[in-house]
Amino acid sequence: MTPPDKPLSAAAATTGGTAVPVEEVSLYELRKKIYPRAVTGTFATWRWALVFATQIVFYGLPWLQWNDRQAVLFDLAARKFYIFGLVFWPQDVIYLSILLILSAYTLFLFTAIAGRLWCGYACPQTVYTEIFLWVERKIEGDRQARMRLDGQPLSAAKAGRKVAKHAIWIAIALWTGLTFVGYFTPIRELITAIPFALGGWEVFWILFYGFATYGNAGWMREQVCKYMCPYARFQSVMFDKDTMIIAYDSGRGEPRGSRSKKTDLAQAGLGHCIDCSICVQVCPTGIDIRKGLQYECIGCAACVDGCDQVMDKMGYPKGLIRFASENSLTEGFGYREMWRRVLRLRTLIYVSLLVVIAVAAGVSLALRNPLKVDVLRDRGALARETTPGVVENVYRLQLMNTAEAAHRFTVEVEGLPGATVVGVDQPIPLDGAATRMVPLRVQAPAESAKPGAHRIEFVIRSEGESPLVRREDSTFLFPR
Repeated sequence: MTPPDKPLSAAAATTGGTAVPVEEVSLYELRKKIYPRAVTGTFATWRWALVFATQIVFYGLPWLQWNDRQAVLFDLAARKFYIFGLVFWPQDVIYLSILLILSAYTLFLFTAIAGRLWCGYACPQTVYTEIFLWVERKIEGDRQARMRLDGQPLSAAKAGRKVAKHAIWIAIALWTGLTFVGYFTPIRELITAIPFALGGWEVFWILFYGFATYGNAGWMREQVCKYMCPYARFQSVMFDKDTMIIAYDSGRGEPRGSRSKKTDLAQAGLGHCIDCSICVQVCPTGIDIRKGLQYECIGCAACVDGCDQVMDKMGYPKGLIRFASENSLTEGFGYREMWRRVLRLRTLIYVSLLVVIAVAAGVSLALRNPLKVDVLRDRGALARETTPGVVENVYRLQLMNTAEAAHRFTVEVEGLPGATVVGVDQPIPLDGAATRMVPLRVQAPAESAKPGAHRIEFVIRSEGESPLVRREDSTFLFPR
């Protein structure tokens, strides 16, 4: 008789009551905590160089001053976006589009050349995970020490280490959130407003961004790269057989096995891989690169540094795990031949598009007219004859000075014989990075044109040796 804690399966119920073991399969894989081992080497040095470079830029830019203001400031309330000597307005959204396009093509280019370089070296998730791991190692020790600590029962010493680690993590996360908000609210004002004068939105975004940094870099880590980031899913579309990726040379490494340094490989029938699992221990996503390229691989090359150290100790050539293309592994290409294939059709197209778009954007910025004008006919005041023989139309000019220097502007009108601008004191003063609505009237002799709508052109010109000039079309109505 079947025990009550082992119910019959559906198959057993139809086969005479014979109990069949039921295997339960979880739909979700439980996370196994990864304890990356510290590693040194060429790629680790590059990774930390990028950590320092990106964080110096991120944390330092808000503190730079330019023309008595913050050098980089996105003032959403005033709808002005300051980037050093340039001032952008919502009407300049085309430049944001160009920046996003350039970023996308740059990502495609580097991915086609050498895989997920962005993910492994400059992605904020990778950078902050590296910083948080460094703090963790300093407080709890390297891989084995952290594993032992987590396996120990709770004690005062263990609690002290954990509290210290999380306190530093939270401090870094909050400072990161404060810096992020400092790009939208002047950071010097933000600092002086702490803690009681901060606005509600500033508090919300500091805590939100800080919590995201703390959660992603401190707790989720590789889960963000494996499950949340879409790039891992479509990266293979940008790969081809000449893309250099992190690869294990199975032809040289297999058959793998442990041995002493003095072992004769030919006699033992072994490859260069000693099956030490260092490549797995240093991997921040916990994969075994010897199983081939996996979407979880972020291209950080920690396994390359770890394996090279082992090869050095064993007296074997480096490069058992290395950046290599599929063609270089199958065809036996050397580094020179592999690098020669970097310049292929796909990468040349990316480079050409990048150059064309970057040059076009640069020329557009260089020739950008800081004076912007919108002309609106006053629909509440139709064309009228003010004095015998004189017709008048009413307009409103929205003047926008996107430069930081103040200017004085004059307004003229062309396209109708005898047309003049009246009803406004000229020149019109306008501060730097400011807008002004200017109501004015245009008068023209009634005999200068037939009844109906006629094209005119407003000419707005600044004073000075190198005047700013803007021409805007409009219409002038003559009553019938």
